[in-house]
Amino acid sequence: MMIQSDNSQFDARANRRRFLQYLAGSASVAWTGGGLAHALEAPNRLPDPMVWAPRDLDHLIAAPKDAINVFDFEAVAKKTMQPQHFGYMTSGIDDEVTLRANRAGFLKYQLRPRRLVDVSKVDMSIELFGQKYPTPIIVAPTGGHGSYHADGEIATAKAARAGDHLMILSNQTSRAVEDVLAARGRPIWFQLYASNKFEVARHHVERAEKAGCLAVTVTVDRSGGRNQEQLARLRRANPVDCTACHETPNGPAALGSHGKPMYEGVDLSGLQNTQASMMSWDYLKRIRDATKMKCIIKGILSAEDARIAAQLGYDGIIVSNHGGRADESGASTIETLPEIIAEIGGKMPILIDSGFRRGTDIVKALAMGATGVAVGRPYLWGLGAFGQPGVERVLELMRTELLAAMQQAGAPTIKHLVPSMVKRA
Repeated sequence: MMIQSDNSQFDARANRRRFLQYLAGSASVAWTGGGLAHALEAPNRLPDPMVWAPRDLDHLIAAPKDAINVFDFEAVAKKTMQPQHFGYMTSGIDDEVTLRANRAGFLKYQLRPRRLVDVSKVDMSIELFGQKYPTPIIVAPTGGHGSYHADGEIATAKAARAGDHLMILSNQTSRAVEDVLAARGRPIWFQLYASNKFEVARHHVERAEKAGCLAVTVTVDRSGGRNQEQLARLRRANPVDCTACHETPNGPAALGSHGKPMYEGVDLSGLQNTQASMMSWDYLKRIRDATKMKCIIKGILSAEDARIAAQLGYDGIIVSNHGGRADESGASTIETLPEIIAEIGGKMPILIDSGFRRGTDIVKALAMGATGVAVGRPYLWGLGAFGQPGVERVLELMRTELLAAMQQAGAPTIKHLVPSMVKRA
């Protein structure tokens, strides 16, 4: 018994040492002047792939109602999902600096609450292109939900319907856009991966418009390959053929009859992959001219590109770094948002995604000038862990936190969230 106890103490010390080493090299620590000592005051988190999950993995939630925040779902999803699917969803690229920066960026801003404001009733509603939503929290486009739960995007759409959230459907959906629209019960937006063959992009856009989508969001940050090291490591734990689920660097995703219904009946000859390395502003104009839907550019990270988007007649921008999955820029979207807002000056709606997990995160972005906030990985944790009820609970938790954060800030409506409520730390 004494030997077992000693080994247990040794394992605990070793785990703690590894965790401290991780903190010392983490981007979430490097930016702060206090260094490692300051970081140790924060709640302990595990290293990747569960950077933000609770450390107590011996007491996972048994049902969605047991969750007290969205992080509670991540560890359950890791346990229930196949390793390669979890790895694909959770990983960034290279050293995952941008992945961590998206969370650390929020710590660089502080809220300046206003007191003695009546917040007994809070209106969180927004309006986008003539459609009113009770919340600015948007279901971000993420691909291949069928890899995370058997009900796939249908479960996500039904959960979005329960909370009346705007849903943006990924080009890489595992369910047909027509079926997802029916499950959601009101118009959704469609996200486009254009590829180097314009005929494929035009097919997707025309199908989405015919189905009843309100807008198309063109992703412009996937022009090259990406080194998803975390995914490669987790695939070793379950080395099955995963090409029917996610795109690989060596060729197109498994398309059409292999689980990507948007590609059914599409001529893919000549395509080596679904990236858009030849995309240009002229390409974006051709997409703009090919549809009557509203057109939004997703992946803008500079004021210069925002200016061109406005000149080109695009209807909106999503400030996004693909959740740290597209390029290793090292910059968080919340830090990038101010220059986009300053450049656009209310000419079009500005949305933002990447790293949003808390109500206070959302309040900071809205106060800076964002119209809405898109959330991705958290609802995928819920989907992988519990299916539709998990997604519903994740969105419910985020709405609850947003309501509380608005009350704490002294903002009875979204319009009351103004730039003076945020300052650089």
